[in-house]
Amino acid sequence: MSSSTLITGAAGGIGRAVARRVLAAGGRVALLDSDHEQLERVAAELGAGDRVATLPTDVTDAEAVQRSLAAATARFGTVDHAVCAAGVLRPATVLDGSPADWEHHLQVNATGTFHTLRAVVPPMIDRRRGAVVVVGSNAAQVPRRSMAAYAASKAAAAALTRCLGLEAAPYGVRCNVVEPGSTDTGMQRDLWRDPDDGARRAVDGDPAEFRLGIPLGRIAEPDDVAGVITFLLSDDARHVTLQRVLVDGGASL
Repeated sequence: MSSSTLITGAAGGIGRAVARRVLAAGGRVALLDSDHEQLERVAAELGAGDRVATLPTDVTDAEAVQRSLAAATARFGTVDHAVCAAGVLRPATVLDGSPADWEHHLQVNATGTFHTLRAVVPPMIDRRRGAVVVVGSNAAQVPRRSMAAYAASKAAAAALTRCLGLEAAPYGVRCNVVEPGSTDTGMQRDLWRDPDDGARRAVDGDPAEFRLGIPLGRIAEPDDVAGVITFLLSDDARHVTLQRVLVDGGASL
């Protein structure tokens, strides 16, 4: 993969895992994240020299996203693929959650995706090739207690991506959504008061929370999700678009 991939949320587990896979295949990555310090740590960890560009970016700022795309294009010539992995999760029920938290979820998870796709897809359409993958969540399809704002924002991002995929398909641009379940990332661990108990409850299920377990019997690693994402970016998936792919070990059966 000698192409260039722009990745939002690149300082986090799934974004970082995608970057690692793209680089291992010979590609180049533009890493976007609002956490500048962690972004630099990830770049140093990846150790790929001039094949990595770090671009501190707040995806809720449309102009900032456009500037980062311009910088990535100047650095690599083109941006062939994009992965929208930026996301936030603040647990709260519908009645207890604040309007500010609701708005924050929508701004990052949905509007941030909107800004990114509106920046990266037009040049792909002009070149009549390209692929984007949006990282959603199985919560967008299955109700979860205390996750209404997160689930709604991820459902919005999925609908947006598939609508764009329909519009971009005549130009050879593919748009897909990958929807992970419980994955061993910082966001997931922040939900667990006790990491061992949290992982056990995710795998075994929790009837009191109306939550099924994971039939495969394990929490996903970020690389499990990254593998599906990089497949969807590759030419092996050249006839796959408009899809929502669950990567949750069967939890959404």
